[in-house]
Amino acid sequence: MSLELVPVETDREPVSLAEQAYRELRDRLIMLEIRPGDPINDGHLAADLGVGRTPVREALKRLETDHLVISYPRRGTFATIVDITELADVSELRQLLEPLAARKAARNASPALRAELNSVARTIEELAHATEKPEKKALMRYDLTVHRLIYKAAGNRHLEDSLIRYDNLATRIWCLVLDKVPAVAGHITEHVQLLDAVVAGDEELAARLALEHVTSFEKTIRTVL
Repeated sequence: MSLELVPVETDREPVSLAEQAYRELRDRLIMLEIRPGDPINDGHLAADLGVGRTPVREALKRLETDHLVISYPRRGTFATIVDITELADVSELRQLLEPLAARKAARNASPALRAELNSVARTIEELAHATEKPEKKALMRYDLTVHRLIYKAAGNRHLEDSLIRYDNLATRIWCLVLDKVPAVAGHITEHVQLLDAVVAGDEELAARLALEHVTSFEKTIRTVL
């Protein structure tokens, strides 16, 4: 495969060890590389990530707030179970907030972010016409990247933080049923028009496409449940 996956993280600034540990563990939990219900051993994770236990423990506290891990007295910390029944509640919030973020991104994105959004759109476009497609989980990383870039471009940190949390929960649900979904590529290529609308500054089109994308996601999940 000649295409390279774009990085999931959108922050280019240097970050602390605790932040690095948080981001790495968060994405492992989202992609179900750490399976729901699995015990979390901070010593093993620290060795695996090449950091001390303190950054890992700080990361786990944040991940508990994100509802990605849960701690029990005298039992330890575990990856949370993916609760399919949360789909309706998560989708309800995303249907309100994703169009807002897309509209604000179309209005507020800096020239540098517009260039990055355009680059991601062209990569996904090229991917759609490639003979060999990446595996489904690799495609889901494109989905995370697109959403996180749009949230960042919106220019509202509180909106960005909220949407990242809801998108993380939605992605876990998607990954849980990934093997049952016949095709993921179509879901990912929907992003091309959305990204182009944001880059062009078309606020209303961007908002409409964002809503259609979230609605399509929920319908796809319900179809395979």
